[in-house]
Amino acid sequence: MKGLFKPKPRTPIDIVRQTRDLLIFFDRSTETRDSKRDEKQMVELCKNIRELKSILYGSSDSEPVSEACAQLTQEFFKEDTLRLLIKCIPKLNLEARKDATQVVANLQRQPVQSKLIASDYLEKNMDLMDVLIAGYENTDMALHYGAMLRECIRHQIVAKYVLNSPHMKKFFDYIQLPNFDIAADAAATFKELMTRHKSTVAEFLSKNYEWFFADYNSKLLESSNYITRRLAVKLLGDMLLDRSNSGVMTRYVSSRENLRILMNLLRESSKSIQIEAFHVFKLFAANQNKPPDIISIFVANKSKMLRLLDEFKIDKEDAQFEADKAQVMEEIAALEA
Repeated sequence: MKGLFKPKPRTPIDIVRQTRDLLIFFDRSTETRDSKRDEKQMVELCKNIRELKSILYGSSDSEPVSEACAQLTQEFFKEDTLRLLIKCIPKLNLEARKDATQVVANLQRQPVQSKLIASDYLEKNMDLMDVLIAGYENTDMALHYGAMLRECIRHQIVAKYVLNSPHMKKFFDYIQLPNFDIAADAAATFKELMTRHKSTVAEFLSKNYEWFFADYNSKLLESSNYITRRLAVKLLGDMLLDRSNSGVMTRYVSSRENLRILMNLLRESSKSIQIEAFHVFKLFAANQNKPPDIISIFVANKSKMLRLLDEFKIDKEDAQFEADKAQVMEEIAALEA
């Protein structure tokens, strides 16, 4: 007889709705709470989040089912489940936080009828990005919120909001936080912001050139932290060598202050910083419309630069690097006051 009354399996929609109800329960005021009941509800919530993750990612035995993922995603963004989950993450245990982070990340990529409905939801709820970015100031939440933020800025509309928000200036400080893991996570998010959406980044850099590169130079390229300098000079090369940023690149390589910084980076003891600095330095040398003050720096330091470049070797053979170096040396040698 027992087999006749088996509970009906829950659908993805049921699980999302029950999760939402539990999140609403924990979001309410904590006064006059029954701790035993709370504990039971929290176990149920964590179990539900784990089930949502299993539907979206599949398991070791089965692949995710696209129809189930679509139902889950549609129900999730129907109401404020994402907002509730982000608000309640600090109340979850570590494993549930990790599961919730993976759920939020996956939902950003889930199509419903060939459309990413997460993007539409976030467009109307951009203040959630303020919460995620501020997470870098909370040691316990930084890596969870950082991972969510990176997935959200896959949407161009979200990246544009973050780039044009006052939060952008904070990244220069987050990248230098004393906690290595959080600083590295902030650097990964910053790189994603500055490289993923080409046209949006080009527009941002054109409009914000002055303050952005003033901070980039002083806080990152001239940082006392070796890892910060290495990441910054690599990212600078990625940005300036991108065709979308050609106008910004021309402006950058026309500045004597920028040239001074790159010349200092070329003299670093770290080979990896030297190599990345060279990829930017060669843009100054290759510029066919060098301003007079750039030419005067090259001429005044000609013998030192040529000697430095002549002795500059990399560990493995690289024909392209050698060709670039020869071209740069030729450009510098030909310059006259």
